[in-house]
Amino acid sequence: MNTINDERGCSVCQPGKENYTTYNTMLGRKRVRMYQYDYRTESGELFSCCAPTLEACREKRDKWLNNKIK
Repeated sequence: MNTINDERGCSVCQPGKENYTTYNTMLGRKRVRMYQYDYRTESGELFSCCAPTLEACREKRDKWLNNKIK
């Protein structure tokens, strides 16, 4: 199984970097590929989400970063 966490379940994402993996899940009767995504700021804050595309994850990250600036 692919993972972006260590054996304790903690993110291994380095500051200023993103890390992601895919997994399959069921939505009703349909199998869907999802992305588990982590981004760690230079200051060490972790953003984590799941979405059906990597682009959607990055959009969520960008929105989170923009809200932090305000």
